[in-house]
Amino acid sequence: MRRTFRTLNDYEMQHNAEVGLFTRPFSLNIMKKISKPIIKDRHRRLLLLIKDQWFRLLLAMICMLVIAGARSAIPFLIKPVVDDIFINKDVGMLKLIPLAVIAIFLMLGFAIYFQEYHMNYVGQNIIRRLRNLLYDRIQDLPISFFQREKTGVLMSRVTNDVNIIKNMVSSAVTGSLRDFFAVIGLTFVIFYRDWKMALIALVILPLAFFPIVVLGRKVRGVTTHTQEAMGDLTSTLHETFAGNKIIKAFGMESYEKERFFRKTLKLFKLELKGVRFKALASPVMEILGGLGIAIVIWYGGYKVISGTSTAGTFFSFMAAVMMLYSPVKRLSKLNNIIQQGLAGADRVFDILESESDIQEIPNPVRFKRGPHHVVFKNVYFKYDDVMVLKNINLDIRPGEILAFVGMSGGGKTSLVNLIPRFYDVSKGVILIDDIDIRDASISSLRDQIAIVTQEPILFNDTALNNIAYGNQNASDKDIENASRAAYAYEFIQNFPDGFDTNIGELGGRLSGGEKQRICIARALLKDAPILILDEATSSLDATSETLVQKALENLMKGRATFVIAHRLSTVAYADRIAVIVDGQIVEEGKHEELMARRGEYFKLYQMQFSSSSSKQAPEDFTIRKHAGKSFSI
Repeated sequence: MRRTFRTLNDYEMQHNAEVGLFTRPFSLNIMKKISKPIIKDRHRRLLLLIKDQWFRLLLAMICMLVIAGARSAIPFLIKPVVDDIFINKDVGMLKLIPLAVIAIFLMLGFAIYFQEYHMNYVGQNIIRRLRNLLYDRIQDLPISFFQREKTGVLMSRVTNDVNIIKNMVSSAVTGSLRDFFAVIGLTFVIFYRDWKMALIALVILPLAFFPIVVLGRKVRGVTTHTQEAMGDLTSTLHETFAGNKIIKAFGMESYEKERFFRKTLKLFKLELKGVRFKALASPVMEILGGLGIAIVIWYGGYKVISGTSTAGTFFSFMAAVMMLYSPVKRLSKLNNIIQQGLAGADRVFDILESESDIQEIPNPVRFKRGPHHVVFKNVYFKYDDVMVLKNINLDIRPGEILAFVGMSGGGKTSLVNLIPRFYDVSKGVILIDDIDIRDASISSLRDQIAIVTQEPILFNDTALNNIAYGNQNASDKDIENASRAAYAYEFIQNFPDGFDTNIGELGGRLSGGEKQRICIARALLKDAPILILDEATSSLDATSETLVQKALENLMKGRATFVIAHRLSTVAYADRIAVIVDGQIVEEGKHEELMARRGEYFKLYQMQFSSSSSKQAPEDFTIRKHAGKSFSI
C-alpha cells in the first residue's frame, strides 16, 4: 500500500510571510464596500509581490534597455546609410554599416529572449503565490462563508480572475516597461536629429492620452461585470455537472440548456461591450498619429527642399517618429489590460481581505487527547438574524451517547456544528473540561472531534488515502485495522488494486453503504475522543444499514458521542435522548422514560411506526445495544 500525502513544512516560512502581506493589519469583511484608498492599498500589496522578484526584474530591465537601445539605433543608422552610402558613395561606410546592423539585431534577439523569459518567470511565480494565498484564505474561512458563496464563483476567482492578473503582470508590466524605454530612446533620436520637428511630432501625444484614460475606466467597469458573469457561468456548470443524475431523472435537460444559453448570451454581450471600448483606443491613436506624421512630412520636406536639412536627416527622423508611435499605441492597449487586471485584483482581494467570523485568541489553550467532558450552558445561536437555538443546557460525560431527535429544521445539526466551532454561539458558552472552546486552539479543538455525516464526503483518491485522511502518520496496519472495524476491509480487498484503488470523484465508484463505511473507517483511524454522527445511516437500505450500524457501534465505544437521527429505532440504545423542537430541548431522558411520559418523543415514535407497513407494535420492536446486548421496546 502506498500513500501520497505531503506535509507543508517546507513551505510554511515562505507561505506565512506571504500571508502576512495581506493580513497585517488589514482585514475587511467581504461584504463591506471597498473605498478608493483601500483599492490603492491593495494594489500596493500586489506590488510587494512583484518587488520580491527584484533580481529577475533587474535582469529583465537590463534586457529592455538593450532592446530600446538597439531599436533606437536602427533609425539612427538611416542617416549615414542615405547620406554617406547612397549620396556620398562612401565605400568604407558600406562595409561598416551592414556589420553594425548585424550586431544590433543579434543583441536585439538575445535581449528579447531573456527579457521574455525573466518577465514571464516573474509573472507566473507571482500568480502561483497569489493562487496559494487565495486558496489558503478560502480554506480558513468559516462554514458560513461557503453557504453564502457559490462554489463555481470561488473557482472562478482562483482560476479566471487570477489569470487576468497574470496577463496584467506578465504582459502589461513587461510591455509598459519595454515600450517606455523604447519611447525614451526614440525620443532622444528625434530630438538629436531635429528638435523643432520633434516638438511638432510630440505635441499630438498628450491629446491622445485623454480618450485612452477615459476608455480605460470604462473597460475596467465592464471587466468587473464580465468576471461576475463568468463566475456565475462556472457556478452553473458545477451545479449541473454534479447534479446531472437529477436533471435527467426529472427531464430538465431543456430547461438547463436554456438557462445556460441565457448566461452565455449575457457574457457574450458584456464581452462585446468591452471589445467596443478596447477597440476604440487603437483608431484614436491611428488618427492622431497620422495627423502628426502628415505635419512632419510637410515641415521636414520643406526643410529638405529649401536646403536647410538633408534627405538622410529627414528619413532618419521619419523612421524614428513612425517607430515611436508604435510603442505609444501599444501602451494605449496595455492600459486596457491593466484595467482588466485591476478589476480581477479587486475580486481576488475581496477574498484575501475578508475576515473570518471564527476568531482565535492570542495564546490559546491546547486540548490534549483523552476523554472529554462536554457542557452546554445557556447556549443560544442566531443565524441570519433568526434565533435557531434557545437556552440549550447539556452535560455529556466521557463515553456517554447523547442522541438528538426531532422534526427537520428544529436545530439538531446547528447544535452539533457549534462543538467544532463551525459556528460560534451567539450567547452562552460551550465547555470542554471546564474550558470555553473559544479560548482554545481551533486546530487542537477539532483534533478532538471525528464526524460522520449523512452525505459521505470522499475525495478522488485511493481508498487508503481516504481512510488515512485524518491521520496521515498512521501505519498500514492501523489503516487495515480501522477498515476491519468499519466492516470495509472485505469490499476494499475485492477492488482491482485493493487499498490503492481510486474510488472516483466523491466516491462515485462505491455504493452508499461502502462510502459510509470508508467514512467510518476514517473516523476510527482518527481515534478522536468526541464523535458526531449526523444522520449517518438515514440514506441507506436495510442491508447496508445493518453493516454500517455494526461499524458505528465499534466507533462509538468509549467516546462522548452526539448522534442525530430521524429514525428513532437507530438511537434507542443511547444513554440519553434529547428531543429538540423549534431550537429548544423539550424532553430529555432514556428511551423507556420518554416513552412512558407519552410526550413529544412518544408522538414522534408513533408517527414513524404507524406509517410503517409492519404490523408489529412499537413496544415489541427489538434493538441491539451498542455494547452487544439487546433489549425490547
